[in-house]
Amino acid sequence: MRSYLKPRTRLALTGVALLTGIGLLAGCTGSSDDGDDVVNQGTTTEENAETGETVTIGFSGPAADHGWLGAINSGALAAAESYPDVDLKVAEGTNDVNAQIAAVETFINDGVDAIVLLPSDGAALTEVAIQAMEAGIPVINVDREFSSPFAARTTVLGDNYGMGVSAGTYICAQLGDTPDAVVAEIAGIDALPLTQDRSQGFSDALEDCGLEVGPRVAADFTVQGGEAVTSQLLSANPKIDAIWNHDDDQGIGVLAAINAAGRDEFFMVGGAGSRNAMEAIEADDSVLKATVIYPSTQAADGIALARLIAQSKTQSDLITPSVPNRIVLDAPVVTKDNVAEFIDLAFAS
Repeated sequence: MRSYLKPRTRLALTGVALLTGIGLLAGCTGSSDDGDDVVNQGTTTEENAETGETVTIGFSGPAADHGWLGAINSGALAAAESYPDVDLKVAEGTNDVNAQIAAVETFINDGVDAIVLLPSDGAALTEVAIQAMEAGIPVINVDREFSSPFAARTTVLGDNYGMGVSAGTYICAQLGDTPDAVVAEIAGIDALPLTQDRSQGFSDALEDCGLEVGPRVAADFTVQGGEAVTSQLLSANPKIDAIWNHDDDQGIGVLAAINAAGRDEFFMVGGAGSRNAMEAIEADDSVLKATVIYPSTQAADGIALARLIAQSKTQSDLITPSVPNRIVLDAPVVTKDNVAEFIDLAFAS
């Protein structure tokens, strides 16, 4: 099923391929009155849905020690099961970098047709991902990026910066013209780039409407951590108008601390999109009024893309006959008004 050039060679040819593609497209548009030959490139939706030659996909992700990660793993399994032409090989989830490297090496030795990899550490898994690519096995990188462009054929990401922008924009809209509003932030793990990106997006969005981040604490993506830092935040700040909590799993602890303190003068926005959070938003009986999606469908998307790539198919809704090298998913805000559109894809904390 494979016809892959080594990644360094492929990148070197990109400029030539691009120029050739432009020339071909120009030829198509110049010789066609209706443009049919431009839009009918690649494989169609119907062709993509047809059962093709069976492909073997290796999947490896971290240990499911968090509701979101559990949904990532179950989503990958469900996606694979939906395709009769996909044989999924699943490595045991682990946070041990060396164990995950060994799992990928096994996939390489077994000669799988594609690998979907959510690395426990993107930088640490980069070299073995390059080895897979150089063996002609396309790697679909999910959520945590590798440190080299040679390590993946396609990367599927949530939008961490966009999460912050969405949360800040929603809070700005709710507070209106209140320049002295106190906006608090409960982050995840500050050392992680994803947390830094979320915080930067949040700060930028608030600045755009004349607000700024006030009191800020960081938890650890756990219920216990969320409860502990929120208790401290509330004790130190007798007046708060809005809170953004980065993560709905730790949000269980955040809400427990808020309830224990008897505080309800503010509203809260969550993050990631757990079912627990969406049910609370739907019930409208707490300070939690919205959450921002960080898709737990990324690995499922990775499986779908791995199948297309391994079967030499294309993304049918695009004019360009290919599968994109980089896909960044949306970060919409879920409120009582639209929760029904999202709750079926939510994960359990």
